[in-house]
Amino acid sequence: MAKDKKLVESITSMQEDFAQWYTDVVKKAELIDYSSVKGCMIIKPAGYALWENIQHELDRRFKETGVQNVYMPMFIPESLLNKEKDHVEGFAPEVAWVTHGGQNQLQERLCVRPTSETLFCDFYKNDVQSYRDLPKVYNQWCSVVRWEKETRPFLRSREFLWQEGHTAHATAEEAQERTEQMLNVYADFCEQVLAVPVIRGRKTEKEKFAGAEATYTIEALMHDGKALQSGTSHNFGDGFAKAFGIQYTDPNNQLQYVHQTSWGLSTRIIGAIIMVHGDDSGLVLPPKIAPTQVMIIPIQQQKEGVLEKAGELCEALKGTFRVKVDDSEKSPGWKFSEQEMRGIPVRIEIGPKDIEKGQCVFVRRDTREKYQVAFEEAAGKMAELLDTIQSDMFERAKAHRDSHVSDAHNYDEFKSILEEKPGFIRGMWCGEQSCEDKIKEETAATSRCMPYEQEQISDVCVCCGKPAKKLVFWGKAY
Repeated sequence: MAKDKKLVESITSMQEDFAQWYTDVVKKAELIDYSSVKGCMIIKPAGYALWENIQHELDRRFKETGVQNVYMPMFIPESLLNKEKDHVEGFAPEVAWVTHGGQNQLQERLCVRPTSETLFCDFYKNDVQSYRDLPKVYNQWCSVVRWEKETRPFLRSREFLWQEGHTAHATAEEAQERTEQMLNVYADFCEQVLAVPVIRGRKTEKEKFAGAEATYTIEALMHDGKALQSGTSHNFGDGFAKAFGIQYTDPNNQLQYVHQTSWGLSTRIIGAIIMVHGDDSGLVLPPKIAPTQVMIIPIQQQKEGVLEKAGELCEALKGTFRVKVDDSEKSPGWKFSEQEMRGIPVRIEIGPKDIEKGQCVFVRRDTREKYQVAFEEAAGKMAELLDTIQSDMFERAKAHRDSHVSDAHNYDEFKSILEEKPGFIRGMWCGEQSCEDKIKEETAATSRCMPYEQEQISDVCVCCGKPAKKLVFWGKAY
């Protein structure tokens, strides 16, 4: 039993030290390992399987909206990066540069892509000639490099995996429609698949993407009350098109500039899954995204017929669910702890007494509730249980989020709430960046978004007291 306890006791309690709890979970659940390249992580099979499921489900949803996948080079010539002033200024501090090829110094430095707007623009200027060539609705799955000063697994690393969509349209209206459409794809994916509730809204001018006309975001609240920007969609207008000369001939034979969008979601969303759903025993994975949905654990597996029955049940469930049998020589208690650490939604316990009764035991990871289920009913009951777990996890996360949203009507109230109750703060804003800067400097809170659903909770700015223009969600963030 000492070994059985050790696996769980090695995780720091989230109430004691949330940051250390997070690090313990990603390590003990074998999602990542640290590499010899500072600031970069090794994504292990359990972590990469999560990303594969995310990629598969998102890619399917993208393609339903007409998206096609492409791939661009990972290097960007310095002259190309410099074509859009705001864009290069926004990314300059994080850019990694290649200066040599073999032993020879390059005539022009190459940037390792921090994002691929400039590459797509360079491509579109030659590929788009007529209105008949539009729209271009492309996406690529790739890695990007941003030289972050402080890193944390999944949440912030110098190289990370993501997808980046880049589209070109004939009109501003089409670009805006696509910008909002892709944000809604992200939001629906997070809520329906990851069981992570999000706030949909627009970023302020200060917080928008470098070079964008407008940035839209989905913001999730972690268990510790901090926000996590979980996906963004940007309307570029025709700014990049003018910088790169991307024009097309319209039906009246007149030259026009295209209107562009960009949108992305990265492996940091795995951090959201961990921090929204996890507990002191480890991961708690939503069934729809879990690489293994069901783990069958034989009890007294050395006894005749136990392993055989576990194998039969696995075969019966395999066509419908992602299921495995843990037939290792570890003790049942260790196996239970390991299954909980890895966040597998349901375990099935099968022992000699269960076989005599013609049943097995289902155990939920999220609530640890147990159910006795007849073998012949296992497949149907499992489908019902996984659906229930998925729904319950979303409702619990939403209830936690909603209970950690507070309204502030003046600056004293704002600061008091921030100190006493972690979470989102709803407060009105005058629209001046000086108030955003003051709030960030004095409290470390930032504007997360101006939600789509606007309310007038006060007539004055929460910071300066001047007439208010927008409702804003504020909070400390990762």
